[in-house]
Amino acid sequence: MQREVNIDGIHLHLSHPHEARGEWIGQREILQQLMACWLVVDERDLPLTPRLVGPPGIGKTALGMAGAKLRNQDLYIYQCTSDTRPEDLLVTPVLAESGKIAYHASPLVTAAIQGGICILDEGNRMNEKSWASLAPLFDQRRYVESIVAGITITAHPDFRCCVTMNQDESTFEIPDYIMSRLQPTLTLGFPERQDELAILQYHLPFAAAEMLALTVDFLQRAHALKLDYSPRDGINMLRYAMKRLAQDSKHPLSKDAAWREALAKCLGDDALDLNSVAQRKSRSLGEANVPLGLGDFFFAADDPLHPDRASEDEDEDDFDDDFDDSDDDEEDDR
Repeated sequence: MQREVNIDGIHLHLSHPHEARGEWIGQREILQQLMACWLVVDERDLPLTPRLVGPPGIGKTALGMAGAKLRNQDLYIYQCTSDTRPEDLLVTPVLAESGKIAYHASPLVTAAIQGGICILDEGNRMNEKSWASLAPLFDQRRYVESIVAGITITAHPDFRCCVTMNQDESTFEIPDYIMSRLQPTLTLGFPERQDELAILQYHLPFAAAEMLALTVDFLQRAHALKLDYSPRDGINMLRYAMKRLAQDSKHPLSKDAAWREALAKCLGDDALDLNSVAQRKSRSLGEANVPLGLGDFFFAADDPLHPDRASEDEDEDDFDDDFDDSDDDEEDDR
C-alpha cells in the first residue's frame, strides 16, 4: 500500500488504515440501507454520505465498519471532538527530524486519496468551523482544499464516507448547509433479544451462560422502558463481572453478587431499580415539554394584543355590567 503521495509538488504522508473489522449482528435492513447509499448506479451518479444516528453504544461505528468489510475497501476512522481544527481534518504540518515541514494527511484525506471508506465518528461533537472545510467534499465537487499545504485534493471515485452522530446533550448543532450534504439519516434501534444475546456472545465468548442471560434480561427491560442502556453497557458489565469472578479462586464471589456489583459499578446504583429510573425520566421529559400558550410569547401582560388581557377585560366588563344591574335592581326596589 502506497504510504506517500505527491500532489502539486507537496509530499503527503498518508495515514494507516484501520485493521479491526467486526461482524454486524442483526438489523440487516439498516446495513442494506447503508450499502445502498454507497452504490453508484450510473456514471453521472454520486455516492451519498449518510448520517448514522442513535444513542451511544448501540453500534453505529460497527455498522460503518461492517459496510467497509462488505465492500472490501480499506477503512479509515476519524474521531471527531470539540477541539478538532480544520487542519486536523485535512493536512497537518509537522516539524520533521530534518528540520523541514512534513505534511501528514488525515484518515479522511487518506481515504479520499486512496479510494477507501472513512467513518467520521461522533461528527456532531465537531464545531461549525471544522465542518465548513468539508462542504465541497460532500457535494458534487468532491474535493477539499488544504490552506496549510496550499493544495486541492480531489477524491478518488471509490471514496465513501459516513458520519456517526450521538443523540445526547453534549453535541454541537450542525448547520443546515452541512446537514443537507449528509443524507439520508439512518437511525439504529436497540437490538431484539436474540440479536442482543448474539452480540454479547460474539464479544464475550468466555462469559457464563447465566451471566449472559441476566444481562440480556436487564437490557431488554431497559429498552422496553425506553432507557438508553446499550449493548456496550452490557459488554462492559459482563467484562467487569467475569474479572471479579476470576479474581480470587479460593474465595470466589457468587455469580449473582458479581453481576449486581458490576451493574452498580458500571451503570450506577440507579440502574438497580429500572422502574424508578424510567419514572424519573418520564417526569423530567414531561416537565420539559409543558405546552406553551399564545400568552407565553408576550413580555408585557398589558400588551393590547395579549390574549389573556382580552379575557381579563371581558371579565371586568362582565363584573361592571353585573354591578350596574345590581344598582338598577336596588333603585327599582325603592
